[in-house]
Amino acid sequence: MIQTLEWTESGVRFIDQTKLPMEETYVTCRTCDQVADVIRNMVVRGAPAIGVAAAMGIALGVQHSKAKTVGELKPEFERCCEVIGQTRPTAVNLFWAIRRMREKFEALRVRPLPEIKKAIIEEAQRMHAEDIAANQAMGRFGAMLMPPSGGVLTHCNAGALATCGYGTALGVIRAAVEQGKKIHVYADETRPFLQGSRLTAWELMKDGIPTTVISDNMAGAMMKQGKIAAIVVGADRIAANGDVANKIGTYTVAVLAKEHDIPFYVAAPFSTIDMEMPDGSKIPIEQRNTKEVTHIAGKQMVPDGVAVENPAFDVTPAKYVTAIVTERGIARAPYGETLARLAGQAAMSG
Repeated sequence: MIQTLEWTESGVRFIDQTKLPMEETYVTCRTCDQVADVIRNMVVRGAPAIGVAAAMGIALGVQHSKAKTVGELKPEFERCCEVIGQTRPTAVNLFWAIRRMREKFEALRVRPLPEIKKAIIEEAQRMHAEDIAANQAMGRFGAMLMPPSGGVLTHCNAGALATCGYGTALGVIRAAVEQGKKIHVYADETRPFLQGSRLTAWELMKDGIPTTVISDNMAGAMMKQGKIAAIVVGADRIAANGDVANKIGTYTVAVLAKEHDIPFYVAAPFSTIDMEMPDGSKIPIEQRNTKEVTHIAGKQMVPDGVAVENPAFDVTPAKYVTAIVTERGIARAPYGETLARLAGQAAMSG
């Protein structure tokens, strides 16, 4: 299994996704600020992976604190949470992880300092294990939705590299293949950061799953030619009504899928669902460096002085989403009811 990130004795170790697929290199972070940098610079990316990376970054800050008392540790802990929280605004898993670490810290404040440090580190490690288990569970649910054979289109990278292992959208595909389904993946290149052509293709080739990379503007033609039987993508935030924020270009794919009567599925852990966000209109959309658009492999491709937009995400209205696959089960419209039901089930079991 691809080790996207892991806790080691030396620090938190990340595969450097900015170097893939040409180089498989790793970066080890020893401080909270270093983890914030790798999140901000997309060394690690994908909402679930960002969430666990955030927790591990906070745990590093606690581990290496020189504080002598819990009172001294508290402001250092809060600073780590703030630094991590300022990295990427759209992926709700980041803020879910920070909230969970804060809740853990508050529950432990009366304990001895060494015990607090140990428990905070264990909580981050637990989130890592939980993410892999959640991906495998949603893979089993989602595999039922995949066709027995045919082409499945995916946009961006929602695989092991976007999680702690196995993947969300690619986890659904992996599980379907493991069940014997004959799936051929069409991977949108996903401009401007090329997560599809660089990362999805690399992952699926390592797994021996047949994959064809297409440029983003080919997707409609592939659908019209009957080459696409289903579409499955990940998500960075899902509103309570089922609106989905995902990599820029997802909305276009969803509209095309509707026109061609092709099912459009979203796979994401329940931590990606923001039940406090009523709809997608208020989801913050990260604006990234315009050089991601104007330059390719360091070479400028756009004339100087021209205006450039580079939103990292768009929002797909719930009406275009056939189903949302989570580790708790599959939700279908009306999402306001079905997502709330899944949330309620978890609250009862907890």
